[in-house]
Amino acid sequence: MTNFIKLEAAALFGLSFWLFTLLPFDGWWFWALLLAPDISMSGYLFGKKTGAVCYNLFHHQAVAVILFLSGWYLHQDYLQLAGVVLLAHSNMDRFFGYGLKTFQGFGYTHLGRIGKDKTV
Repeated sequence: MTNFIKLEAAALFGLSFWLFTLLPFDGWWFWALLLAPDISMSGYLFGKKTGAVCYNLFHHQAVAVILFLSGWYLHQDYLQLAGVVLLAHSNMDRFFGYGLKTFQGFGYTHLGRIGKDKTV
């Protein structure tokens, strides 16, 4: 099943990149912003629950799609850019096995445990 998830994530990452090419931004913006959603990990400074909520808000694919479609409807390129970057980033994370976080802690995701202690 994990290979299927990786294939899906790779395809959606490719779709995100293609959507980006339709926007009026230089190509380097995509790569410069690709890791920006990880700033949401700073929510963990305020505890596990706050961290999970912040992280998941910036890594939820529905949020990315809503941002992109809102930008498309409102003719706002920057909203579309934000949606594309969030979608690309979340799928890059899924490809590498990182999922949405649970309230148990950073190492617990909807795709399973991550990190050194993932067998525990």
